[in-house]
Amino acid sequence: MQKLPAEFSDLERLVPAWALATENERSEKRWGSTPADFQDLYDAMLGRIDAVMDYLDGKGFDGFDDESRTLYHLALAFAEASPHVEMYKGSPEVPNSFDAERFVAAHGDIAD
Repeated sequence: MQKLPAEFSDLERLVPAWALATENERSEKRWGSTPADFQDLYDAMLGRIDAVMDYLDGKGFDGFDDESRTLYHLALAFAEASPHVEMYKGSPEVPNSFDAERFVAAHGDIAD
């Protein structure tokens, strides 16, 4: 089971759904999410994102242990999902654009 560093245990409930290791997994999660799903992630992470980024910056990417990598994946999910709250009213669709599922990530199955 994936875990977060102890100082981020309040975000632990988000890990199973959102701390996904590949771009393809995170994309599929976004496409299938509801406005409530996006809002829940957004509300939980927004007040913690500065601390999350400071923690990860202090580790350096090459210094990530399993818990840091899980936190990193959660931060990626937040960054990728935030526009759906801030600009698209919680919709998984991006208005006036191509269907996101048409884009194929060249390395989308490789863990970040």
